Parts: sequence; C-alpha cells; structure tokens
Amino acid sequence: MSTVFFKKAERKNAKLRLALAGPTGSGKTLGALLLAKGIGGKIAVADTENSSAELYEDVVEFEHANIQPPYTPEKFIDAIQAAEKAGFDTLILDSITHEWSGVGGCLEIVDKLASTTFKGNSWGAWSQVTPRHRKFIDAMLQSSINIIVTMRSKMDTVQVDAGNGKKKVEKVGMKAEQRDGIEYEFTTVLDLTHDNYAVRTKDRTRIFSEPMLLSEQAGVLLKQWLNSGSANACINGNQFLELEALMQQAGIDIEKYCAKRGLNSLHDVQQQKFEETCAGIHSIIQRNQQAHQANEQQLHAENEARLENDYQAALKDIQNASHVNDLNRPADYFKGTKYEQQILNACQAKSDMEGWSA
Repeated sequence: MSTVFFKKAERKNAKLRLALAGPTGSGKTLGALLLAKGIGGKIAVADTENSSAELYEDVVEFEHANIQPPYTPEKFIDAIQAAEKAGFDTLILDSITHEWSGVGGCLEIVDKLASTTFKGNSWGAWSQVTPRHRKFIDAMLQSSINIIVTMRSKMDTVQVDAGNGKKKVEKVGMKAEQRDGIEYEFTTVLDLTHDNYAVRTKDRTRIFSEPMLLSEQAGVLLKQWLNSGSANACINGNQFLELEALMQQAGIDIEKYCAKRGLNSLHDVQQQKFEETCAGIHSIIQRNQQAHQANEQQLHAENEARLENDYQAALKDIQNASHVNDLNRPADYFKGTKYEQQILNACQAKSDMEGWSA
C-alpha cells in the first residue's frame, strides 16, 4: 500500500527565514531591526559584531546577547535554542558570516583538523565539519520563531557611468561570505547596496519586487504574508513529529485517533487546530502523571502501614520467643528500613536478659 498522499496545495502560516547580505555600512543591522519591529513581538539579537546592534537601541526595543569567539556552529545553535526557550518572536543573527569564516568558524575548524587529525587531507576534515554546519542550518529552518540573519559581502569595486562620458569607481558587495548555496535555505534573500537599498536575490513573498529602503512598514507587510496561509492548511513536518511524540507519550492510539476524526494520518491535522490539540494532549499527559504520582503515594503509604504492622508484630515475637530461631521474621527482614536499629536493640536487650542472640 502506498504511503504517498496527494491533496490540494495550501500555503500554511509560516515563520520568517530572511537573509540580508551587504558590505560594511549597507544597513544590514538596522534593516533587520526595522523589519523585526514591523513584524511585532519580542526581538532578540545575537550579535557577533562587537555589540554594534546596541547602537540602535533608541530606534527599536530589543534584547541583546554579545556572542564571542570561537564562532562554532554549536554556539549559533545555542543562540537559537535560547531565544526559543525565552519566548522571543524574532531572532536576528548578526552575522552568520562568523559561523563560516570567523575566528573558530567552519573554515578555521577545517584548517585545524586538516593539519592535525587528517594530516593535510581537507576532504577528511570537511567530513566532520559539514554535518556540524548542517545542524546549524537545520536549527534555523526548524525553529519555532522568525529568523533574520545578516551576512557580510566580499568587497569589490566596479566602474560605473558618472555621466558626461566619465566613469567613477564604486564599492559594492558581490558575494555573501557564507557557504555556497546558503541562499537556498531562506524564503527571502536581499542584497543591500552601499546606499542602503535592498535588492532581491530571491523573494517568495513577492514584497520586494523593486529595490527599496528597508523599513518598519516592510516588516508589517511580511507579517501579513506570514499570517495569510489557509485556515484549512495542514500541519508541517516538524509539527507532525511533535504531535506524534506527544501522542506516544500520552499513550494515545494514533490510528484510532485518526479514524475517529476522518483523517488519513496525523499529517491531515489542520494548522489552526495544532496548538489546541497539543494543549489537550499535554493535559492528558499531566493527568496521567498526577494519577501515577497518586498511585505511587498510595503504594508508599500501604507499604509503610504494612511495615509498621510487621514491626509491631516483630516486637511481640521478640518478647515472647525463647530462642532467636523462634522469631517469625529474622532481624535482617528490617535491614535498610527505619526500624532496623530498633529491632536490633530489642534483640540485644532480649539477649542480655535471657542469654540468646539475634
């Protein structure tokens, strides 16, 4: 039986994955902050640029973390996870160039591994570094919050027409300093010119069809696009995995759950019902945990009561016994319990008075 199902294409509500690339002074940091402000909610900035983002604290309200070298992929993953855990709506990674070519970044890690562990074999070094870089990319793509990244562009100069048949040299950003193909990972990639205009390299939102100065209003348009998915759209792959794991934890029969609701699989759960469904399952898990805890407490109380009865009976046995072998329960029965010492004391007292030992 085929596991492939086709259904009408419906765009879901999404989280932003946007990259800004440009040379020094092109307005990457400020542009990212203005877009995040327009999107709304709490903003976090993970700053590798010597706290340069804090220069704009009077323009946009945000919380700031200064990221220090070494700029390993794992450090950027930690920043993403910390922002998610803290409940931020948008995280700005300023900049991810450092993850690639910064101090302790991927290129430096490869050079170090190639010259030590792999004895000059850079291919062997890449076999270890590429999966680490991929985990960073996946952390961005799978994040539950909006992600905006900045990237430095390699500087170059070109001659442009200055009018009257004259030429002038202009500084431009030609290529983002990150791994080749990084642009494929984002919904929108904008190149910023030296005069702060954003020019689309890739834009699935269709908001940046013409060069523009980045603004809060552009962020508002992004928010509208992100929230314009179909109300009937189904959950995405990450939501499916989360829901499946919750149901397994709650002991819910997934096949019966789907059959009762007319679903082919959990993939058909509607996006708009995802949070409500997860909340309901969390309640079930909590009730199960409370019931388990109550059962554990009841069993503990019953065991304590039984042990108390056994202790009282043992004291009577010791009092009435004429020899240690007459005891219904040996002293070792209480070893490790709160009654161990009392039983040993009772046996010792009996021995002192009547001459037998435990």
